[in-house]
Amino acid sequence: MSQTVLIVEDEPKLAALMQDYLHASGFQTRHIANGLEVLPAVRAAMPDLVLLDLMLPGRDGADICRELRTFSYVPVIMLTAKVEEVDRLLGLQLGADDYICKPFSPKEVVARVQAILRRATQWQTAPPDAAPATPAGLVIDDARYSASFAGQPLELTPVEFRLLKTLSAQPGRVFSRDQLMNNLYQDDRVVTDRTVDSHIKNLRRKLDAVSREREMIRSIYGVGYCFDA
Repeated sequence: MSQTVLIVEDEPKLAALMQDYLHASGFQTRHIANGLEVLPAVRAAMPDLVLLDLMLPGRDGADICRELRTFSYVPVIMLTAKVEEVDRLLGLQLGADDYICKPFSPKEVVARVQAILRRATQWQTAPPDAAPATPAGLVIDDARYSASFAGQPLELTPVEFRLLKTLSAQPGRVFSRDQLMNNLYQDDRVVTDRTVDSHIKNLRRKLDAVSREREMIRSIYGVGYCFDA
């Protein structure tokens, strides 16, 4: 069955161009131009991925992404003309899986869509016997893309979920930033150390909220990070 990509873009020519390229690659598409229509449309028929423009009439993409993450882990690629690093990190912290700056090649968009959906399928369909043992109190649910500690749910973004799963799968092992990014992003994207540090900071904050007795993710100076079992 073809996967469906929801294109949220108020520039008709650009939206039509992306639809043409996605259709040629075997995807189905839906198109929305007004930000106010996005969340009702997603609730009514969940797509496999959302291409979300940041600047939209009615409601901006940042607000949409933030609220979307309160009820769904559908992959989100944010599209924007803003190229500053602070905006790039903001998009990822809101729960976006990727961030593409305009102008961009439609072929690049299709490649990013394919890479993210491939990773999402791998994470969600891993066989039960392949799931690694996790530290006491930590429960990772691949089917629901969710995690909890000591019975308390952790409200994680998809990237934070993958980061926690990578670290907790091998407690005590020290991962460099490059190793973590290679596990999280497998599409040769150029990212900075600040990106993984930002995700670690957010993940620590959420873990600390449910376990104040100890720090579960430790920084190893000059090397990287490890999960303390």
